[in-house]
Amino acid sequence: MTEHAVHPDGMIRAAGAVVWRGSPDAPEVALVHRPRYDDWSFPKGKLKNGEHAIAGALREVAEETGITVELGRSLPPSHYTKGGLPKRVDYWLARMVSEESRTDRREVDDVVWLPVREAARRLTYDWDAGLLRALGAASPTTTPLVLVRHALAGNRQDWKGDDDDRPLDENGLRQAEVLASVLGAFRPAELVSSPSRRCVQTLEPYAERAGLPVRLEPVLSETHHDFQASLLLAEKALASNRPTALCGHGKTLPGLISEVGGRSGDARLAKGAFTVLHHNGGRVVAVDRYTV
Repeated sequence: MTEHAVHPDGMIRAAGAVVWRGSPDAPEVALVHRPRYDDWSFPKGKLKNGEHAIAGALREVAEETGITVELGRSLPPSHYTKGGLPKRVDYWLARMVSEESRTDRREVDDVVWLPVREAARRLTYDWDAGLLRALGAASPTTTPLVLVRHALAGNRQDWKGDDDDRPLDENGLRQAEVLASVLGAFRPAELVSSPSRRCVQTLEPYAERAGLPVRLEPVLSETHHDFQASLLLAEKALASNRPTALCGHGKTLPGLISEVGGRSGDARLAKGAFTVLHHNGGRVVAVDRYTV
């Protein structure tokens, strides 16, 4: 799994994307020209304070190119030194959804769409060419299945009522708002949740923005957890080829992630964290894990 955190101490953080359009078999990718450096690269930029890397990637792509994208699997990050400090740039494969005219041309004065081979020749930096090689490792067309652990909900021992009624605390509500913008990068069109209040609240901000209902499935809860039934839910999501987000619990999700993702190792999630299973034709081709 590839794991992404936000603003590690002492490291400059940036984010960007390899944006593609057209046929998955012969895609074109977007390159930007920066007059300040007279270089050609993929759209990217520094994160704002407290900004999630995914949100930063979406913002930077939009600002530099005018393109709205849907994120796919993560690509290898770039590491180098800037002004004596370590710098990390996180990248994603991103499909163009729409394109608008840019008004600010101070940082980027030109955007071009090029076939992959021509783009490799145009790029200024070797590490960007490496991203193109990663792009070619598998089809760029994938569908996300997002498995979310509910956000922070206080201490279980301090709650006097039915645990299924325990709500998100203030920090959890803030996490849910961050999740709303971050989940939007993957555009889930189907939202499924444990009926527990803390799980439903975790998805509600995104559901409201997207105008989608949240379907309740007791098999995803701790109280009525049924592994085989929840596995069937996930398998149906893979077969439907419809971007889907499932929200559940720390005790119920790891086994589902390991089974569906076909990956060994630690599949546990922190509260508010999520795993994205990128699949193509029902087969999982990449797994990414994120914290908020």
